[in-house]
Amino acid sequence: MSPPPRNATATAWLESSLAREREAGPMQRQLHERLKRAILDGGLAPGSRLPGSRALAEALSVSRNTVTAAYEHLAAEGYVQPDRQGTRVTELAPAKVMRAVKTGVTPATARRLARIQPGAPRAEMDAALRPGMPALSHFPAAAWRRAVDRAIRGASPATLGYGDPLGEPPLRAAIARHLAIARGVRCEPHQVVIAEGAQEAIALCVRLLSNPGDTGWVEDPGYRGAKAAMHAGDMRIVPMRVDAEGLCTSERDWHKHPPRLIYTTPSHQYPAGAVLSIARRLALIAQARRHGAWIIEDDYDSEFRHTGEPIGAMQGLVDDAPVLYVGTFSKTMFPSLRLGFVVLPAPLMAAVQKPLEEMLRGGHRHEQLAMADFIESGQFSRHLGRMRRLYRERQQALRLALARHFKVPHEIDGGYCGLHLTVRLPPRFDDQRIAADALRHRLAPTALSSFAMRPRPSDNGLVLGYGNTSAELFEPLVKRLSQLARAAERA
Repeated sequence: MSPPPRNATATAWLESSLAREREAGPMQRQLHERLKRAILDGGLAPGSRLPGSRALAEALSVSRNTVTAAYEHLAAEGYVQPDRQGTRVTELAPAKVMRAVKTGVTPATARRLARIQPGAPRAEMDAALRPGMPALSHFPAAAWRRAVDRAIRGASPATLGYGDPLGEPPLRAAIARHLAIARGVRCEPHQVVIAEGAQEAIALCVRLLSNPGDTGWVEDPGYRGAKAAMHAGDMRIVPMRVDAEGLCTSERDWHKHPPRLIYTTPSHQYPAGAVLSIARRLALIAQARRHGAWIIEDDYDSEFRHTGEPIGAMQGLVDDAPVLYVGTFSKTMFPSLRLGFVVLPAPLMAAVQKPLEEMLRGGHRHEQLAMADFIESGQFSRHLGRMRRLYRERQQALRLALARHFKVPHEIDGGYCGLHLTVRLPPRFDDQRIAADALRHRLAPTALSSFAMRPRPSDNGLVLGYGNTSAELFEPLVKRLSQLARAAERA
């Protein structure tokens, strides 16, 4: 609403403006808001006197208490000041300064934000073929609800406080035992730090181990969240190519761009699906030791191995490996749980424990206690077993649908693990256009090229999620995707 004209009295302006909006809310609130806006916009000049409460009440046909309460509220906020002569407008910042602030074009932000590149447009949660989304309709909600109920009933009022900054001890102990059995991770419970998902765990590693200007290696194509975490830490990022054996490094890389941090997904490279070979794992650990670097091992989708025996974590390959092991329950449970963790090497934990206790605040305590119960009761392992069988069947159905109905030249990568397949396309098919067009049909594949910092012609394709899409839908969905792909073929 516009401020009062300079040649109009405050009483006349208030009377006309309030008359137009009698139904907008309580009169006291309306009167307060309009006087406040007029003061901030300069319509009521500093030092000017407001009408007396009785006179204004009569002019506006409201009770005097309404006007008095509005004036008292303005005085409490510092907009006006009562004195013996009445109520005067306080001296505030000049109106022209306030208008300049109000109409400023771009707010000043940290320079690092310009380096964080936006990803693909966000799709609806239930959109088909969305990568990284588990089968939410198959989650054992009743069993989880019982675990939460037990956690709440068994907890004391003290659990409503902050708790251990590094996480609830029962959950840290349960995670350590589960990782030892399922992933071959060597750790004690005190080495486990609870975080709000893998993204926060990676960001925590960056905060603990890097300084502005340090170099970080990331897989290319690779997980955008790791790049965002390093950019937020003012690191210099060097993209490292991946091939059929995972992350590629050379002696030249170590001498030309010696890293402080190396981010890798060795058990299931995201998004290409490669498994980092044992030779490269051991070489990476040896070189990291030699150069004083730290490896962030994101054990992405490792719980859902579809062929052969589970592949052990890098963290447990050798004693005292310079590896920080990151995991999450976002896909093994459900994304909104927001529980992840990082396992720190024992010497590092001893060095950073005190700072960590100052940096973090315990939270989600009942959910953490419920998660510990869910693991220790065996419900978590049974759930994982059911989901492995379901995802194996869905992946086979998606492969069959692609073979029958995707009438575009393509190659399929990965499939040993996880919730997605990567379909590589010839460069003449615009993967980003296909992905954008698919969104309009409630399909949410992700363009492979969007994961690369330095895209090559081979980084062209689609990442197709099958976790939260029923197998019987794959044939019609792939037919539609094939049509969209042919329509996006460059001349």
